[in-house]
Amino acid sequence: MNGKIHSFQSLGTLDGPGVRFVIFLHGCPLSCGYCHNVDVCLGEYFELSTEDTVKKILNYKEYFGETGGVTISGGEPLLQAEYVAEVFSMCHDLGIHTVLDTSGCLWNNEIEKLLNVTDLVLLDIKMTDDEAYKKYIGCSINAPLFFLEQLEEKGIPCWIRHVTVGGLNDTEENILKLKQLVSAKNCIKKIELLPFKKICQQKYESMSLNFPFADYKEPDRSTMLKLNKIINEN
Repeated sequence: MNGKIHSFQSLGTLDGPGVRFVIFLHGCPLSCGYCHNVDVCLGEYFELSTEDTVKKILNYKEYFGETGGVTISGGEPLLQAEYVAEVFSMCHDLGIHTVLDTSGCLWNNEIEKLLNVTDLVLLDIKMTDDEAYKKYIGCSINAPLFFLEQLEEKGIPCWIRHVTVGGLNDTEENILKLKQLVSAKNCIKKIELLPFKKICQQKYESMSLNFPFADYKEPDRSTMLKLNKIINEN
């Protein structure tokens, strides 16, 4: 079957462990105010079969080593769960580690099947309360928390990612709330606080789109150090 693809990154180092071949799938049902991949979500795409996708991945297998592999991101890859599951299944047959980068905003039988061939999930917990989720992200916080519960039940390792925005959620109170939301989950192996960057504003301007978070600030280094210390304390 074919997938709708925006682009590839051949030797990624920020999308899971080791060196990875990263596939950015087209489309997303959310409306995140700080989306840094608006071009992936709304821009042009091309279609590629699962077989041809895996052929591309194999071109870089020698660089993966013991820790690398393939990461499928977006956009939101859960929109194309059947395609992703087929690619991941073929990767498993070839001994290639699989990572799913997702917002966890959807759930259905195809997504459950996808998790059966997923080695690691990078899960965004974008806000820490339902009101903020609905206002700034476009869904309820219950969706990613339910997805996290499924990862816990299935014993699938997970890294939590949380974008930290200056003037919105860069407070000790917010990080303690995030910590409380995820603290009881054995599947979580890492929590990453990602500083909000305005470099994505150029993409909005090039697409004649309004950047919803134009008035928010990038958090400074001292703030990020303080918040990272809080989230990593036992």
